[in-house]
Amino acid sequence: MSNPQPAYLTIKQYVLARIQDGTWKQGDAIPGEEALAREFGVSRMTVNRAIRALSDEQIVERIQGSGTFVAQQKYQGTLVEIRNIADEIAARGHRHRSELQLLERARAGEALARRFGLKPGATLFHSVVVHFENDQPIQVEDRHVHPLAAPDYLAQDFATQTPNAYLMRVAPLQGVSFEIEACEAPRPIAELLQMRASEPCLVLHRQTHSQGVVASVASMWHPASRYRFTGSF
Repeated sequence: MSNPQPAYLTIKQYVLARIQDGTWKQGDAIPGEEALAREFGVSRMTVNRAIRALSDEQIVERIQGSGTFVAQQKYQGTLVEIRNIADEIAARGHRHRSELQLLERARAGEALARRFGLKPGATLFHSVVVHFENDQPIQVEDRHVHPLAAPDYLAQDFATQTPNAYLMRVAPLQGVSFEIEACEAPRPIAELLQMRASEPCLVLHRQTHSQGVVASVASMWHPASRYRFTGSF
């Protein structure tokens, strides 16, 4: 029997659903933490965790001394565009193909579970895909996915569609956070990218939110000599 989801996540999804169905509109105050704690029969600390997560995702805005309000929805206007690498390569007039290296159920370690807001050992979906541009490896995509966001993830053919394209269709984007670093690639990644031993790697770490949960945590590795990041706000 699967473990029930954490109480804070139930509250988070409840608030998000009321916003999405228009019950609470932009600028509306949502019930206070004490009221939600009574309604769900939980501690105020649990409610605070749910509201804090929604605030971090810019879905609600907390104003000290006034309460919590539905935030102005800015995702499309303020986020760096999340591009499907197949479209990115096609826009350069080149040919994209991909090779699936791994597609499995995996157990979340402590660090990964913390990012998803789950308990260690919770089930996640895990994929590793190599993307090619004109038959030259350009990206290794190592991705973990929350089963609630994409329950059919393991049944997909990622040789004919990218994980990004599939997730954007079934788990509409509500928020994203990311960071970029330059580092030395681990040997398995370097081999998949056919990199020289001394060549640096550019890595995009990205976390996306959908349906009230962290939908996907991905690391995308690129040879620095063959790739650069561009974007606009």
